[in-house]
Amino acid sequence: MERKPIRFVLLTRDNSERIQRTAESLVQFLSTQSDTELVASAVVEDVDAELCATTDLVIVLGGDGAILRACRKLGDHQRPIIGINRGRLGFLADLSYDEFRDRFDEIRSGALEFTDHLMFETELHSADGATETFLGLNEAAVSAGAALQMVEVELKIDELPDTRTSCDGLIISTPVGSTAHSLSAGGPAIRQDLDVFLVTPICPHTLSNRCLVDDASRTYRLTLPDARTDVVLVIDGQIRRPFRVGDEVIIRRAKPKFRLARLAGHNYYAVLQNKLGWSGQPRYTSSDHDD
Repeated sequence: MERKPIRFVLLTRDNSERIQRTAESLVQFLSTQSDTELVASAVVEDVDAELCATTDLVIVLGGDGAILRACRKLGDHQRPIIGINRGRLGFLADLSYDEFRDRFDEIRSGALEFTDHLMFETELHSADGATETFLGLNEAAVSAGAALQMVEVELKIDELPDTRTSCDGLIISTPVGSTAHSLSAGGPAIRQDLDVFLVTPICPHTLSNRCLVDDASRTYRLTLPDARTDVVLVIDGQIRRPFRVGDEVIIRRAKPKFRLARLAGHNYYAVLQNKLGWSGQPRYTSSDHDD
């Protein structure tokens, strides 16, 4: 029985010469492979989500930021994404171009591991009655921005009492986003497949305010009791909106789930060790030791 070709869409981070040169090489490589069909190639911003929904796998060429944009653009039409890293750290896009080519037979044969990841929905209800809704994968952050002033953020989780925090900002992230802005703010790294939200204050003005890990079924509401400086709502580090007194931000689990495709043998903790420099003991050079 003839095997059905595996259908791909290739999405690139941008139109830069470096990225497009790699994309051209990748398209040429795929054209020489049997049992494959490259349905379309486009920049992430121009993705056709409905077309992607008819394919087996979406290849994202760039870095984690490109994957963040891609899964938001796919919306309700999520498809498995495999990332080829042409960026920096690459927690999601952790496959090199050479590795993709060398192990393409595994990809073509379907020898991939698929993991569904929590996405979130953010509603910004402005005091003037306007509402905007955003889909996200990493985090929603309320930040005092460049101003050297703290901000008062009021957080309500479901029907629990409000919590007011004086801080430089507050981050609500998914496990995938735990190694992004939240980690830089002192939050923990959480396994990417867990079904939780992480609440991380940014430089809280208290010794007792720490990170909170809570069930993803809860709803998180953020308001500003007062603000003496410009405050912004930032989604995945890529979408920015002003956040003012009288506005309300509501964050909850989204219906779509981000599906990440990886080659067999991927180890999350090995990635943390490689990307973040984790080690069981300091790595001394010979000059560091006393004779």
